[in-house]
Amino acid sequence: MSEMITADLVDLDLSADSKEAAARALAERMVALGRVTDLDGFLADVAAREAQMPTGLDGGIGIPHCRSEHVTEPTLAFGRSAAGIDFGAADGPADLIFLIAAPAGADDAHLTILSSLARQLMNAEFTDALRSAADADAAAALIRGEEPDGTGGVSEGIEDSVDSVDSVAVPAAASAGAATGSPDDGPRNGPDDGPAERGRPFRVVAVTSCPTGIAHTYMAAESLEKAGREAGVEVVVETQGSAGFTRLDPAVIEAADGVIFAHDVPVRDKDRFAGKPTVDTGVKAAINRPGELLDEVRGKAARGEVTAAGAAGTAGSSGTTPVERGGKPGEGYGTKLRVWLMSGVSYMVPFVAAGGLLIALGFAIGGYEINKAPSVMDHFVWSQADSWAALLFQVGGVAFAFLVPVLAGYIAYGMADRPGLVPGFVGGSIALTVNAGFLGGLAAGLISGAVVMAIQRVRIPAALRGIMPVVVIPLISSAVVGFLMFVVIGKPIASAQKAMTDWLSGLSGANAVLLGALLGLMMCFDLGGPVNKVAYAFATAGIAVADPSDSAMKIMAAVMAAGMVPPLAMALATTVRGKLFNAAERENGKAAWVLGASFISEGAIPFAAADPLRVIPSSMVGGALTGALSMAFGATLRAPHGGIFVVPLIGNPLLYLVAIAAGVCVTTALVIVLKGLRKPAPGAVAQGPGGTDPSAPSPEAKQPVAA
Repeated sequence: MSEMITADLVDLDLSADSKEAAARALAERMVALGRVTDLDGFLADVAAREAQMPTGLDGGIGIPHCRSEHVTEPTLAFGRSAAGIDFGAADGPADLIFLIAAPAGADDAHLTILSSLARQLMNAEFTDALRSAADADAAAALIRGEEPDGTGGVSEGIEDSVDSVDSVAVPAAASAGAATGSPDDGPRNGPDDGPAERGRPFRVVAVTSCPTGIAHTYMAAESLEKAGREAGVEVVVETQGSAGFTRLDPAVIEAADGVIFAHDVPVRDKDRFAGKPTVDTGVKAAINRPGELLDEVRGKAARGEVTAAGAAGTAGSSGTTPVERGGKPGEGYGTKLRVWLMSGVSYMVPFVAAGGLLIALGFAIGGYEINKAPSVMDHFVWSQADSWAALLFQVGGVAFAFLVPVLAGYIAYGMADRPGLVPGFVGGSIALTVNAGFLGGLAAGLISGAVVMAIQRVRIPAALRGIMPVVVIPLISSAVVGFLMFVVIGKPIASAQKAMTDWLSGLSGANAVLLGALLGLMMCFDLGGPVNKVAYAFATAGIAVADPSDSAMKIMAAVMAAGMVPPLAMALATTVRGKLFNAAERENGKAAWVLGASFISEGAIPFAAADPLRVIPSSMVGGALTGALSMAFGATLRAPHGGIFVVPLIGNPLLYLVAIAAGVCVTTALVIVLKGLRKPAPGAVAQGPGGTDPSAPSPEAKQPVAA
């Protein structure tokens, strides 16, 4: 393998004034060396990773990174900025910027080399040496580990540390007990048999992981280990990175006094750590404040707070479930409720798409009478199109039957993690049984999560903790939820569901048009976010029956039409007035044509993130118009997804396309007008030999994504 970083990949006078410009400047060096084949495609992958979580770190470090199919070999570029560039770190701009590019199919050794840089960055002597490097050759050599270390402080370079990083989890874990244990280390006898009584340091096992598993995973591990050494705490870390992971020795976990989960993706095999005091947080918390996490887990151990197997945390812990950790500390129950509901909807959507499209294909092949065909188990002729149509329709119907149970199950999962799944699915199935439908599923999910959370708050003897997640919690929670759904609230919800359905079926004229406009506004408000998903779930619930009403199919048509407007409008705007958009947005506009045509509203998110005050209101106006026109034209749709690819299945297809075109044109016109009225930001024009650089980011592109 060629050297990962050379002098040609180092820019000690990086003049970029935004993280996008910095990534582009460093990526251009990779392109020049043939390490990256498609500049814009690679930058889009970098931006997508950045959107998941800012890559700025305390100490003046920015570490944008991604895996991309446009990368030919693992590559690292380094830039040093005198003015500093904002990468979202809490302590301010970064002056040391590392751009890591890993191939999409990189092998374990390559990813291990990349991860070693993350550990290097936690060494102050290493970063100080980079800040004082006199030339590009010296900086590249220092990163490779070729610079002599006169102080003994700078650790080995990234290309000399494969073995040490690759073995960081297992050897350290396996030897933790032998290397640091004392003669009286042995089986734990009870809650009072703590570290002090055994005459040894407090022991912590930790798991770190981030979305790409290249940088933050290993930086968090290094930070926790360093803080542990300073505090006299034994810390052993399992890094669940892109190169895979090796499980901690069960003996090491058993001997631990506490557990820290620092992660932004679910911890794998979490049940191994059951019965331990646990701190559950995001990966950046371990990088920025490891000492506080160690103090927190020691406090929990002193108070006897432990975690049941399968549960993500105890009462009072921060971020008790993977879904809750997506929010900010101190969020109210209104915000949490929205997140819990989104958890259920997000897991339900694939069933909607698969089942709905199969049903639509069945109708397309066999006609609308195919729903009366006998079971394919009793009658199936290989050479008859009707038999294949019936097969598609019946498989789609089975998939649709999971909608309410999955919705309820994963709402409960969002509240109580895996223990909520069993009562959630049971409650969702009962909702179908008593004809409580979509509303019943929502109620069942929330009740299931609440019941499981209540059970988890009960202090239980240590001897029973092992059977709690597999016996006690499923048994008690399912019994309670079943009783409530069958006897107490199932019938009232079913009555409310029927009343709502009857009301929708009776909508006509102006009322139907107003409903279409409202649904269009919701679909375009947050482009795939909670409000969008509520409108979509409302529409799909209406057609998730064997014989949906005409009103339900009109609502589904209006929702899909409105959801197609924002990405199609942004694509058209970048085509008509490309000068109003930067180069990256123009590239995104090309993809938005396909995304919009496929009914993927998220295709407009890059535009809304860069300029929300112009894009979102314009999209809402166009979406409301399209929804209203679709309802006024009486367009109907049985398929819950598909965009223009299911137009043959739409009632009044020509008028339906007219409604979409009207909304797209209105949104496009508004965006162009509003962007044309804006005042250029000072210094927004990039200077070069030829004057203005047409590919330079626009003023809006330089604003933080959270604007």
